[in-house]
Amino acid sequence: MKKVVIGLSGGVDSSVAAYLLKKQGYDVIALFMKNWHDTTGVLKGDCPWDEDILFAEMVAKKLDIPFHTVDLSTSYRKKVVDYMFSEYEKGRTPNPDVLCNREIKFDLFVEEAQKLGAWKVATGHYSRIEKISNEKNSYYRLLSGKDQNKDQSYFLCQLSQRQLGMALFPLGEIDKPEVRKIAEDLGLATATRKDSQGICFVGKVDLPVFLQQKLEARKGDIIEIPKDTQKWKIRKEGLPTGSITDKELKNLVTPNHYRRENGIKIGEHNGAHFFTIGQRKGLNIGGKPEPLFVIHIDISDNILYVGQGHDHPGLNRKGLFIPRGEDHWIRKDLKMKPGEIWDMLVRIRYRQPLQEARLYARKNGIYIVFDKLQRGITPGQFAAWYDKDEVIGSGVISR
Repeated sequence: MKKVVIGLSGGVDSSVAAYLLKKQGYDVIALFMKNWHDTTGVLKGDCPWDEDILFAEMVAKKLDIPFHTVDLSTSYRKKVVDYMFSEYEKGRTPNPDVLCNREIKFDLFVEEAQKLGAWKVATGHYSRIEKISNEKNSYYRLLSGKDQNKDQSYFLCQLSQRQLGMALFPLGEIDKPEVRKIAEDLGLATATRKDSQGICFVGKVDLPVFLQQKLEARKGDIIEIPKDTQKWKIRKEGLPTGSITDKELKNLVTPNHYRRENGIKIGEHNGAHFFTIGQRKGLNIGGKPEPLFVIHIDISDNILYVGQGHDHPGLNRKGLFIPRGEDHWIRKDLKMKPGEIWDMLVRIRYRQPLQEARLYARKNGIYIVFDKLQRGITPGQFAAWYDKDEVIGSGVISR
């Protein structure tokens, strides 16, 4: 009987995944990861992490599977949280969930699972894996989950062929309501438990308080950029036609830049590095006809630039750039060569509907130009590109 180690998190998804694996005839072992102990900035009440182990133990007992724990908190802090602090300090916004999957769940956790004799490692992700072969090689395809409302392939966009080869996703073919029903029918303790929110393994946090563990609060100005007083780069919807030069590509993906004299001071903040592009909450400025959004972060001068309304030109962009070396190809056999142009589907955040886009591979990196203007393109986040429902690659957004 093949041995599968399930990452049992204390949530309903991994609980049902464990049941399905056992039903399929695998020798299932539960392994719970302890990845965070500090409660600084963590908001209680929404599935606090310290309760997770209790629920995981109850589920393992109910399903009659062995239960083990492993403490990976030192590595988690170094590989995920310290990176997160570093990125915010630079005015960028990292995605800890993507990093956690690449560095912890499908790397260090796999090593621990193999100590227990694991043939494969399973999680409760809503995604699918398919193995294909040709005359020379075999490849693993990372596919969207059947439940498009819960599809988590974006969070897995940095996995390698080796990591996919060790993974099982039992929930890939079913939807969330069915998962809840299975849990209820089995009487699992996690059946009605809320889905986890916030930072992977940390939980929902007050971000400025959390970041102040390492980043100092610094008073700075909030400058509003009016819609009608800036010389904006006007970019039409639709994909480029005909040939396009490197200079034209650079212009399409470069955001507008601002100076203090372009706008008006309307308030103060406690640190530009605590904010992200597109953020609305936390500015604490009212009395405006339309909501205010962060449109640019100047870390060197500690200035937040903001604009009114969802349609503010500074909030909506035509494209983005991924530098050479920051791109990752799940299917290395499909890696773009400099000079190639592909039409793909792209998303820049979890649960965003896939967007039509054109990828231009150049020696210095990949330019992604969208059919429609994109709101809140954020440096530090990941862009993932798809061929229909298959994730082909991803990369860290530079600008």
